[in-house]
Amino acid sequence: MSRLGNVGGRLYRGEVSVNFVGRKRTWYSISGAILLISIVALLVRGLDFSVDFKGGALFQFSAPSASVTQVQGAVTDAGVSGAIVQELSGSLGKSWQVQTPTLTSTQTNTVENSLVSHLGVNASKISVQFVGSSWGSQITTKAVEALIAFLIVIVLYLTIAFDWKMAIAAFVALIHDLVIATGVYALTGFQVSPATVIGLLTILGYSLYDTVVVFDKVRENTAGLLGGARSTYSQAANLALNQTLVRSINTSLIALLPVAAILFVGGGLLGAGELKDLALVLFVGMLSGTYSSIFIATPVLADLKEREPQYKALAKRVTLRASGGRTAKRAAAKAPSGAGSRSGAGSRSGAAGVASAPLADDDEPDDDYVDDAPAADELTATGSRVPGITGVPASRSAPGTARPGPRQQPRRSGGSSARHRPAGKKKRR
Repeated sequence: MSRLGNVGGRLYRGEVSVNFVGRKRTWYSISGAILLISIVALLVRGLDFSVDFKGGALFQFSAPSASVTQVQGAVTDAGVSGAIVQELSGSLGKSWQVQTPTLTSTQTNTVENSLVSHLGVNASKISVQFVGSSWGSQITTKAVEALIAFLIVIVLYLTIAFDWKMAIAAFVALIHDLVIATGVYALTGFQVSPATVIGLLTILGYSLYDTVVVFDKVRENTAGLLGGARSTYSQAANLALNQTLVRSINTSLIALLPVAAILFVGGGLLGAGELKDLALVLFVGMLSGTYSSIFIATPVLADLKEREPQYKALAKRVTLRASGGRTAKRAAAKAPSGAGSRSGAGSRSGAAGVASAPLADDDEPDDDYVDDAPAADELTATGSRVPGITGVPASRSAPGTARPGPRQQPRRSGGSSARHRPAGKKKRR
């Protein structure tokens, strides 16, 4: 746990970073493949709506020794086709749920008699529920209206609280989660019940919560960004993702643990039912919601923002500043190798650490002066002298050689009325 905390701290401070925004094409490709599979499953297999949506009759009874084939045969012998048989497991043993289309009272009695004769079920233990087609249509309409209203309110809130481009990015992430969740239902063949709709609205809210937390950090990091040239919008948004990454993972894991327990443990013990339908959509939705808030919402937002003229100009300034810094570093890296060894008479001895650049003929001092103390301009760049020779500057350690370049001490004319006598020199008698 301490290691995870250290990683979170380093991510928050920017010491380590995962380039989520820079690898957006990879995430888009992965999401595109998942969305394609989900859409194909919806078109080919479709959704299996429960009786609450399409209307019909629902028979529930206990038959521990029966099999799926026997239950299906008993319903077919009663003259009912298209029945959906589900096995339920509970504390009272194996039980069954049979969903049929809308039946008349006569057909209902025929199905009950067939179950009693084929499976030995007690007629008083058979529970029958009827849902009219009009009621199922109303439930479907209300579910769609609730979903649309939810999306509209969310977009309006994000537009007012944040920015309309943040609202678009969040909306894209929500649609992403919605399509994936419904695609999983089409692939697995789970029934879509009212509990599924409730769970779907719940996971959309959960996904939105995670996205809003990231967007709030993005807004904080990008405040005043246009006033400088330190980072682009994408870089600041990527930093915000890294700063909230550990929080998102921890929140998702804590939320997924009880949902997974309901789905795998509770579903295995209790069988198919409202609880299992709710747990499945929550589990899939939380996973896709966490993924979309990190890998989809923020990269889409960065894409939209980077198209604005002011952020395009900011990206150019940041690139120019970075290229200038790289040029300065390359120049600094080359400077020691170019100045450490110079060939010819004017070379400096890098091994001895002393600049051996002798004075030219024009730089010799006037005959009227002798050196008691060297002038400051005659000292070497390091201020050192040739070892073993007192009072002789290092710049004169190699007599007889000429130093190219401009004169350091121009010769003074003899007719000057006011000659400046350098410090440390006295007139020769």
